[in-house]
Amino acid sequence: MKQSAGTLLYRQGAGGLEVLLIHASGNYNRGKPWGIPKGEPDPEETDLEVTARRETLEETGVTAGVLSPLGKMQYSKSRKWIHAYAGPAPGNAEPRCASWEIDQAKFLPLDEAKRLIHPEQAVFLDRLLQLLDKTG
Repeated sequence: MKQSAGTLLYRQGAGGLEVLLIHASGNYNRGKPWGIPKGEPDPEETDLEVTARRETLEETGVTAGVLSPLGKMQYSKSRKWIHAYAGPAPGNAEPRCASWEIDQAKFLPLDEAKRLIHPEQAVFLDRLLQLLDKTG
């Protein structure tokens, strides 16, 4: 079964909670939704958190710090599993398009992120809010 791992990094912005999302590049993806930075594990990667960290750095140029698991979800069409990890973004995080695979990488206010994220990945936004409620 195909699987992928990524991060949902967050910070407090002027208008409240913001999350780091990316948009895939290419004409095919022009009207497609945004998502968390993620990718498939390299053959030697047995820990999906390592994959999530690597993919986030490769796609956005941001190094993830402490992460907490957000669980996984499965795409209904492709049946691919997506594993997500959440953590606070480094204070100096300035996302950029660090890979040809993406054409946008930025922190978005939570309301905007909810509108733009792939509908099946939206569960990670809900889980992030639950995690933040627990940790205060």
